[in-house]
Amino acid sequence: MSDKSLIELLNWRYATKKMDPAKEVPQEKLDAILEAIRLAPTSSGTQPFEVIVVTNQDVREEIRKVGHDQSPITDCSHLLVFAAWDNYTDDRIDSVTKLNVAARGEIPLLLQYYENLKSLYVPREAEVNYAHAARQAYIALGFALIAAAEQGVDSTPMEGFDPESVDTILGLKDRGLRSVVLLPLGYRQPEGDWLLPMAKVRKPRETMISRVD
Repeated sequence: MSDKSLIELLNWRYATKKMDPAKEVPQEKLDAILEAIRLAPTSSGTQPFEVIVVTNQDVREEIRKVGHDQSPITDCSHLLVFAAWDNYTDDRIDSVTKLNVAARGEIPLLLQYYENLKSLYVPREAEVNYAHAARQAYIALGFALIAAAEQGVDSTPMEGFDPESVDTILGLKDRGLRSVVLLPLGYRQPEGDWLLPMAKVRKPRETMISRVD
């Protein structure tokens, strides 16, 4: 656990370009990051995505080939693949309803809520539903980035890969999933990381934030 403030942690973290392949993230730190992902909020509590933790080096080599040869994919300790549901279905929403019933009991208002959700989501085009599910995965990605920083673990969020190829490598299509974003976790290797010595660049607050009082 870090004794730094949240803002200090956010200033410390950066998209690590060179990771040390000799350093492994301890299991307890990985578990903390994965738990933060699990606890992330999602629309209607559906959690319409899964996270695949890839440590197999051969598999990561294949992913790197379709990931613009980015070295963190293979040099990291653990590669997280966020994969969203390819569509919303009655069965998938019913599984969310069952979780609610198991935890909260059969509350008529909740049961009706998820029945309404099915009538809204299921008839929509699959691509619309996938895009919605992918946005939920990005919420969890944000939690993962902050949790990694809190654990003193470096991370590199990546969209620069061919999703269809990654789906094939991991057999995601058969599971009704589509890869959305990659997140290598590991430890920075200062030698060879061109980004590390550079200042963090963000827009000034006044250009990003406005108020309606």
